Amino acid sequence: MTRTVLIIEDNPGIGELVRMQVTDLGMDAILVDRGDDGLERFNQGGIDLVILDLMLPGLDGLGVCRGIRSSAGYVPVLMLTAKSSELDRVLGLEMGADDYLTKPFSVAELAARIKALFRRIDALSAKPEPSPEAEQVAVDGLRVDPVRRRVFVDDREVDLTAREFDLLWHFACHRGRVFSRAQLLDAVWGYNHEGYEHTVNTHINRLRNKIETDPAAPRYVQTVWGVGYRFMD
Repeated sequence: MTRTVLIIEDNPGIGELVRMQVTDLGMDAILVDRGDDGLERFNQGGIDLVILDLMLPGLDGLGVCRGIRSSAGYVPVLMLTAKSSELDRVLGLEMGADDYLTKPFSVAELAARIKALFRRIDALSAKPEPSPEAEQVAVDGLRVDPVRRRVFVDDREVDLTAREFDLLWHFACHRGRVFSRAQLLDAVWGYNHEGYEHTVNTHINRLRNKIETDPAAPRYVQTVWGVGYRFMD
């Protein structure tokens, strides 16, 4: 079945470039230049991936992403932004974007990110549904429920994004094992591109802020200096 990618981008040149790249990958592309129109088209259904600009007329990318995440089902979102500040990237991820690219970007990297997102979706779809009795991970006040994708710290539920949960679950399934940033990119994001380890750093920091009593002295997700991170053993 041919996949359909919704591109919401108000810059005609960039929008057409992304559309051509999506088409070259053998996918159908729908190009919309306003945020409100893009969200309306998404709600009509049949979309497998959204490539979303941050700065849009009508409704900005954060508002569109929020609307996508409030809908039933899960569709990956790749956010494009001309801004390079940490705050802009964090805001996009906080609203539920799965990944982001900062303009200008190469078409090769755009293609790699698209393929990686679909590989991740395919891998999740291929896994059998866990039974209600699937084993949860519980350690030192933290409980992770893989069936309902819920996390509790000292019996208080913590709201994680999809990628934050995947990262935490990966750590929890390999307690005590040290992972480099590149290994985490490959295992959780589905790609390994040199220079994008800051994506891991951002998610680690946000995850710690949500589950750690003292993020500056984490007890669950620990830093192994010069190597990477590990989950407490």
